[in-house]
Amino acid sequence: MSSNKHIHKPLHRAWWKECSVYQIWPASFKDSNDDGIGDIPGIVSKLDYIKKLGVDIIWLCPSYESPQVDMGYDISNYYKIDPRYGTVEDVERLIQGAHQRGMKLLMDLVVNHTSDQHEWFKQSRSSKDNEFRNWYIWKPARYDAQGNRHPPNNWVSHFQGSAWTWDEKTQEYYLHLYAEEQPDLNWEHPPVRKAVHDIMRFWLDKGCDGFRMDVINFISKDPRFPDAPVENPEQIWQWAYCHYANGPRLHEYLQDIGKILREYDAFSVGEMPYVRDPEEVLKAVRYDRNEINMIFQFDHVDIDHGPFDKFVPNPWKLTDLKKMFNSWQTFMYENDGWNALYWENHDQPRCIDRYTSAKPEYTTAAAKMLATVLALMSGTPFIYQGQELGMRNVPKEWGMDEYRDIDCLNHWKGHLAKDPENTEALQVYREQYQRKSRDNARTPMQWSAAAHAGFTSPTVTPWMSVNPNHKTINAEAQLSDPNSVFNYWRTVLGLRKRYLDIFVYGDFVMLDFANEQVFAYTRQFEDQQALVLCNWTDEPVVWDPTAHSVGKVQEVLLNSYGVSEKYQDKHWPLRPYEAAVLLVEPTS
Repeated sequence: MSSNKHIHKPLHRAWWKECSVYQIWPASFKDSNDDGIGDIPGIVSKLDYIKKLGVDIIWLCPSYESPQVDMGYDISNYYKIDPRYGTVEDVERLIQGAHQRGMKLLMDLVVNHTSDQHEWFKQSRSSKDNEFRNWYIWKPARYDAQGNRHPPNNWVSHFQGSAWTWDEKTQEYYLHLYAEEQPDLNWEHPPVRKAVHDIMRFWLDKGCDGFRMDVINFISKDPRFPDAPVENPEQIWQWAYCHYANGPRLHEYLQDIGKILREYDAFSVGEMPYVRDPEEVLKAVRYDRNEINMIFQFDHVDIDHGPFDKFVPNPWKLTDLKKMFNSWQTFMYENDGWNALYWENHDQPRCIDRYTSAKPEYTTAAAKMLATVLALMSGTPFIYQGQELGMRNVPKEWGMDEYRDIDCLNHWKGHLAKDPENTEALQVYREQYQRKSRDNARTPMQWSAAAHAGFTSPTVTPWMSVNPNHKTINAEAQLSDPNSVFNYWRTVLGLRKRYLDIFVYGDFVMLDFANEQVFAYTRQFEDQQALVLCNWTDEPVVWDPTAHSVGKVQEVLLNSYGVSEKYQDKHWPLRPYEAAVLLVEPTS
């Protein structure tokens, strides 16, 4: 599966490879005007906090004008900021404040779909001969032998149900891979591509330093729109990503986007779900392809999803996770590509709860271990707000009335309607929402032990409930505690910068692959080698370095429990969730 053999490839150094990114979900970060919703002036007020963490880039999730059906991923105007978050001038202040502190700012580019309230779509659905008709994907109905009307194909929406909605006025269906209020743009139509390029230039000219691109590999679809293969016979609507993930013209479109990005020396990371073919990913991210810098791939965040439904349990082992990381780490290094490293984001639950079984007393230890594993691999690390504090999932006691996630709520409604008497299944879904719902990442940021965690004024009700554990997990307590998760993240990111050649440009070799308790790997650059060694469990473990050809320890760079002198023996004891980073003599 892996060997101790180190490969040295020609290096392409780039500023963005050396950076780390901090992702902000504006609604939940900091409320500056006491309306219970986070906003851009609130982010501006916390720039010193973000700078102190040691990151280089801030990624601002969608803040554009939106009806908020899908929390801002349904955009009605790309040139305006939603009033609940502030104004374009506020974003300009945010960009300026970031730049003054030596940080950059990314905007979110959501251009697979718009809101149905966008002027383009209002025009498009007004009549079949409107000039905007072709900006979206419209198709006639199919009729069966009895004359019943059906959608053009059997594609399922990501938010349940058919991916097509009938429009009574123009008597055709439009495609929406997400909510019916999120119609897909027709990228085959040149004016759509021109409009997207104009949006990019508008924000780059304002000083924005690049983009995170939402489901960017969905923009090219199979123009025949064929039925999807029937994988799940129990459902009418079927997953069709084979027909819309990485479609035939994707790289043509990304080349055009890449030209603009290069002109501004801008940063780019694309979200690319359902791409299992590494060669296809490489076309998007290989250094000489000039498309985008890196992508978010989904293997490790789909690891606990059922085959047809993410809210169905799916057991996994540490070796499954290691296999996923090992394949992407070695493939990208060997082929001049680049990884985006992440455990969490706005669509994923908290990593401590997803990847470990840490009890509350091990929150800090598990958070430090996960930080070490992630940030010292090959790639650009992304930290999601609150991850630097070790924030956890929503409480198990939450009722369905606490959830806000359209994905989770539609799922619940569907099963309530279909099988309301099956209390056992409904209970499993409830447990899965608490484990996997996107709301886990969207609870307000925990600034202090005060009411509402200091996110908003004590007299205001926040848009979403604050996790009650904010009394023990909060920024105020951690900033002053040298052993906190926050200060550990600072140390890890500092280490990555201090040993740039090893941790940014070195190769990656997984060690002790079959071990279900320990995650270990080396990074090597020329004759410098570092070992990253992590106990993934809440039990003490003993690890044998000689069995894995580890050279003599030269220096302990980092230990999550504090420096330890135990690396001289043949057997190294590791405490629960302990992480160690060691400079060692290369053996190959």
